[in-house]
Amino acid sequence: MLKKIFILLAMLSMYCGVYAASEEEITQEITIQNQISNIGVKILNSNKIDKRIVFTYSKDDKKYKGVPELTKRQIIVYDDTLKYVEYEDEVAALLSRKISDALKSFDGAWGGMVSAAQVKMAPKKYEMVADKRAVDFMVKAGYNPLGLITFINKSCPQRRFDRFSNHNLTSKRLANIYEYIFTKYPYFLENNTYLENPVYQNFLLNSVNNRKLLESKIRSKSSEKVNYE
Repeated sequence: MLKKIFILLAMLSMYCGVYAASEEEITQEITIQNQISNIGVKILNSNKIDKRIVFTYSKDDKKYKGVPELTKRQIIVYDDTLKYVEYEDEVAALLSRKISDALKSFDGAWGGMVSAAQVKMAPKKYEMVADKRAVDFMVKAGYNPLGLITFINKSCPQRRFDRFSNHNLTSKRLANIYEYIFTKYPYFLENNTYLENPVYQNFLLNSVNNRKLLESKIRSKSSEKVNYE
């Protein structure tokens, strides 16, 4: 069957005058597509998400594309994002975060258009909410939420300031995710399988001050929000 697909695509590429991909490349793309679809559907089913969301792998550069999660209810995973993914937990982290965005396109008036607009008008606030919801999605689907920390630590650069940005500082996002896991899912920190992971170790190294702020909050038994750096 796979060989027939390869021949058909090769003939089509020749007919259109474009580069014909090798059988190995087509096999790799199909494998990646199947993995993304299977993990994505598993997250939807485990969380009883009764919305139709399509998961698509693309070799295109995402810089030239829009954000379909909030409009077309489609999740596209680009090659330049996948290069930061090493473990299945991180694939689940990537998809869970995108599912969080996609769900807003279903909520509220005008078929979700109002909710999507609200996200774009207050992106920082929703970014924090979506990160926490992604943690919940991962845990219910049987994945380790610390994979979200390693994925973001690898893929999101640290800006100098967040005052004039549509996004929070990556360090703040990671600190809030860590606090959420610490508070709601302490098992994953008590039985931490990521302690030997170099990327997670790098997160621990760069989050010392923020984790001290969390410790201070716990000691004081305060429910106030911590202003992470």
